[in-house]
Amino acid sequence: MSTTSIVVLNWNGQHWLERSLPGILEHSGEAVDVVVADNGSTDGSLAWLAGAHPQVRCIALGTNLGFAGGYNAALAQITTPFAVLLNSDVGTRPGWVDPLRAMLERDPMMAACQPKVLALNDPHRFEHAGAAGGLIDRNGYPFCRGRIFELTEQDNGQYDDEQEVFWATGACMMLRMEAFREVGGFDASLFAHMEEIDLCWRLRRRGWRIGYTSRSVVLHAGGGTLGYGSPRKTYLNFRNSLIVLTKNLRTPLFGYRLFRRLVLDGFAAGKFLMEGHVRHFWQVGRAHRHFFARLPRVLRERHRLRREETRPDLTGMYLRSVAYDRFILGHERYTDLDRTAFIQRDRAGVRSPAGSRRSPTP
Repeated sequence: MSTTSIVVLNWNGQHWLERSLPGILEHSGEAVDVVVADNGSTDGSLAWLAGAHPQVRCIALGTNLGFAGGYNAALAQITTPFAVLLNSDVGTRPGWVDPLRAMLERDPMMAACQPKVLALNDPHRFEHAGAAGGLIDRNGYPFCRGRIFELTEQDNGQYDDEQEVFWATGACMMLRMEAFREVGGFDASLFAHMEEIDLCWRLRRRGWRIGYTSRSVVLHAGGGTLGYGSPRKTYLNFRNSLIVLTKNLRTPLFGYRLFRRLVLDGFAAGKFLMEGHVRHFWQVGRAHRHFFARLPRVLRERHRLRREETRPDLTGMYLRSVAYDRFILGHERYTDLDRTAFIQRDRAGVRSPAGSRRSPTP
């Protein structure tokens, strides 16, 4: 009997399925169900799938519900205790599923985990979406071990370990379905981008843990559905990042933190303009307008999550500004960052900054 389902969400990605699905079927083992959830594709994906791989279960959603809504609808039909969310532009290697499942089986409080994510076109370099495990700074900017903003590191074995992280990438994430359902799944209003960070943050607020293991490796093309240079992606990232921060950050200084984040976004917009990326510049402003239009609803959600919070755990949060460290101090790698500024779990399970002193927090 299968314990794990691999769910590939597809939207007009037949060309990616043709490349990735044979490897997924070959490399994932017999005790795994492979499912393709289709977000209303119009490129012939369903017909191709029925002809080329009739053994693969297809969940036809009929319309494009985005990453968050699409996976919510698909996972509602999954009965296995574990499910892997896998982008259609991800290439797999033999035995990639077992280390992820083993990590969740060893720790009953581990809700999700991810593999090492390398670039499909450069397998010796980490890929932007996930790298060696996701982290977040005090202003809500996500980054990874192996990737800070646009800079990715060469994989020299520096992250060959198993580590608790703040968030796991939606490009390849194994979920404990019990935990996923406990927190109500993804926030479908986000549509796409930042939804996995929001999910992991809400899981952490219930005491669940998030992990990374280098024993599993996948190769990600990145931007298979929406390219990294897309203004639409810029809009979703900036809008959703503000929503996720507002929903989840608990601090008496929240108003100040939000104001500071808006100012930092302004600097990012200015950088886009100076580099000639005018469309991206306008998308930052558009993201802010739509965030404020949605703010009353987001604040209601913030209050609800606070009431339901149990055993909050911020392991993996960076108590400095990663933007300051990257663009002012010139830090380009995760290992350049102040390690004493990360919240870590000690042997007693108590979360605290890694060092005995508090780091300056620009």
